[in-house]
Amino acid sequence: MRRVSFIILIAAAALLSLGLELRPSGSVAHRIALANSAPHNSPPPAQEHQPGLSNDGSQVIIRFASNPQPMPPFLLSDLDSNIVSTASWRGKVVLLNFWATWCPPCRDEIPEMIELSKRFKDRLQIVGVSMDDAPADEVRQFARNMGMDYPIVMGSPTLSMEYGGVPALPTSFVVNTYGRIVQKHEGLYPIDLYDSEVRSLLGMPVEAKVETFEDTGQIFLKNAINAKELPGVDFKGLTEDQKRAALKKLNSQYCTCGCKLTIAQCRINDSECTTSQRLAERIVKEIPAGSTHPASTPSNTIRQ
Repeated sequence: MRRVSFIILIAAAALLSLGLELRPSGSVAHRIALANSAPHNSPPPAQEHQPGLSNDGSQVIIRFASNPQPMPPFLLSDLDSNIVSTASWRGKVVLLNFWATWCPPCRDEIPEMIELSKRFKDRLQIVGVSMDDAPADEVRQFARNMGMDYPIVMGSPTLSMEYGGVPALPTSFVVNTYGRIVQKHEGLYPIDLYDSEVRSLLGMPVEAKVETFEDTGQIFLKNAINAKELPGVDFKGLTEDQKRAALKKLNSQYCTCGCKLTIAQCRINDSECTTSQRLAERIVKEIPAGSTHPASTPSNTIRQ
């Protein structure tokens, strides 16, 4: 995987995120969100941390998918030639962490992963998936220097696509004890959030508010077909039937930006993509007029 260029954006305060976004091959450079303040996991000076509160004093809220999908299975060797199999993790909470040695936010996150591994021991399985181009020996030496005490496997485009393309580094998939993915975090998140999620999934006491959501592309882009709304797409003025027709087109035609995703998936994956925005607007305008002209060329249309 080639290194991508960095563009500084303000991370959404509600997500407290920090991360590197990557594009599938052939697309334009994605954005990177870099925090412009002190590390989020540093406690406020002269103030004791209170259980159930994040480090900024707000209540910890954890959200899990109400329709979790099974974790795509794999069988790989880690950097020490030990077999790593998803089948052996049943009964444990799993954090599958996609990262790279050259990614600054990934390096910042490593101490949190090490700490979580120590807190929950054999009840939590953390697995690092290195998306480096560097040889495995270099990644192994880096991991040893950082004190990474959890298994690390070398990733690949194929493995990445199994998990929906992995649009950002770092990206962590949260897997419940039944092997189903209940959440995906792109970028850096406070350790309090992960701690609360793991405790909740293990049935341990947790002082956090638990909410659920339907995965309509937030975790797996294939679920975008179930979305009733899309980022930046205005369906106002359409009847329910017209809206359904528009969504069907948005889910059956490819975006032409080079991402190899449907227009709906591209809107979810990259809400700042001007190409998918333009195509979506055209479809929404054509629906009331009864136009049969596609928003993209026939070669870019998914065939049933």
